[in-house]
Amino acid sequence: MFEQEITQYEEVRHEYESRIKAKMAPEDYMDWHEILFSCHSCAIEGNSFTVDDTRILKEQGLAMVPVGHSLLECAEMADHFRAFRYVVSHLNAPFDETLLRETNRLVTENTLAFRAPGAVAGEYTTEDMAAGDTIFGDHETLVARVPSLLTSTAEALQRDIHPMIVAARFHGFFEYLHPFRDGNGRTGRLLSNWILMHAGHPMVIIDIKERDAYIDALRQIRGEGTDEYLISFFFRVAVERMQNELTQKKRNTNLGLFLF
Repeated sequence: MFEQEITQYEEVRHEYESRIKAKMAPEDYMDWHEILFSCHSCAIEGNSFTVDDTRILKEQGLAMVPVGHSLLECAEMADHFRAFRYVVSHLNAPFDETLLRETNRLVTENTLAFRAPGAVAGEYTTEDMAAGDTIFGDHETLVARVPSLLTSTAEALQRDIHPMIVAARFHGFFEYLHPFRDGNGRTGRLLSNWILMHAGHPMVIIDIKERDAYIDALRQIRGEGTDEYLISFFFRVAVERMQNELTQKKRNTNLGLFLF
């Protein structure tokens, strides 16, 4: 299963890594992805920052609050920057509860008090959860399954399973467990990308335009008990993003031939 998706992904990935990633300074490449990923991941949760707003905040910090945005949105984005840097700097760490809880702590550090007064960033929920049109299961039962999910994911990384499949499966079941009071989506997307980067693969950035398709794929896990839709979604958005960036680079390279 997924042989066709894997073949297409690997063909595009090798071109992407040779034509884009390998030709950029590593720090510049990560800064670029930090801005894009933070912007779109927070936008999925309702943040209104654009890519340009995110870049300004990243470069100038809270001293320059983009026009039209609340301090809460700025704090959420700044928290995401710190969580991103933590994940990137711990790609050789064990995939365990320490990594998970610290990621969530950083993601929600300066916003949780506004959204869930009394909750502690990085601590599991002590109440049952609901989001959108979904009521999650008994929180004690779901939280108790988190260590098993982390262990099975770490074991899958040692087996002959494509990293994109591991990342998507982890993400789907993590969101199903929904173990924190806030930041489950951002935390899950960060750790799915930890899986990919740990394996030497490019990040998956889910564009805000894909939000409805993304939510529908997650619903299939709860509704039909299958993660096939989410895995296919991960492969598709990964391939399309790499193809779009390759096309953009070719276009901008060729454009330069006609300007001078």
